[in-house]
Amino acid sequence: KPKEAKKKPGKSGKPAVISYTFDHEPGQKKNVSGEMPASYSPGYVEAAWYEWWEKSGFFKPEYGRDITQPNPEGSYCMVIPPPNVTGILHIGHALTNSIEDALVRYNRMMGRTTLWVPGCDHAGIATQVVVEKQLRKTRDLSRHDIGREAFVGEAMKWKVEKEAYIYKQLRAMGGTYDWDRACFTMDPKMCTAVTEAFIRMHDKGLIFRQNRLVNWSCTLKSAISDIEVEKVEVKGRTL
Repeated sequence: KPKEAKKKPGKSGKPAVISYTFDHEPGQKKNVSGEMPASYSPGYVEAAWYEWWEKSGFFKPEYGRDITQPNPEGSYCMVIPPPNVTGILHIGHALTNSIEDALVRYNRMMGRTTLWVPGCDHAGIATQVVVEKQLRKTRDLSRHDIGREAFVGEAMKWKVEKEAYIYKQLRAMGGTYDWDRACFTMDPKMCTAVTEAFIRMHDKGLIFRQNRLVNWSCTLKSAISDIEVEKVEVKGRTL
């Protein structure tokens, strides 16, 4: 039987938080044989289901079919817009993923071979900035003080921490992702794919190299994109 947590002190009048307390192995189907709570409790309702869904492979395109054979109903594949590892998810991510999840579930129910790929974006310059700020705040050091290799190590520590929390948030929202295919934009296979794509476009004449003015950041020692530049009109010469 579900147990009620102790009420917090105060005069809020809010009902006690009801928790799912049945003993069960992680990944096993939820035990719903007990008495239901008298009032709706998200924590009680949502508990244990997602682990079972994921372990059962319900979100994988291979579930219930041989993907080497054509599906007469067709296929549906989508890649999550990878959130940046600069921080954690916000309400905008929740909105986007809710809409995409509805599309994926609809196509899966229509019998199509369905794949939704999760992942995270390295967000190079932005992540470098936040890691530098943390380094300065916690150890009063810059990336130049510790050197390139050590700084890359600090950036990867940040990535691992934020990526894990982002994936925890995505699971909490109940998104039907194929977690075995999760990608990070700087994974070796992704870097190889990007290089291959640019080479193919160059060979086809779709992109080219030429001398152009760039937005050079004296602080970052790197070129940055137009959207990261605040333009200010200056009258007269600057030198």
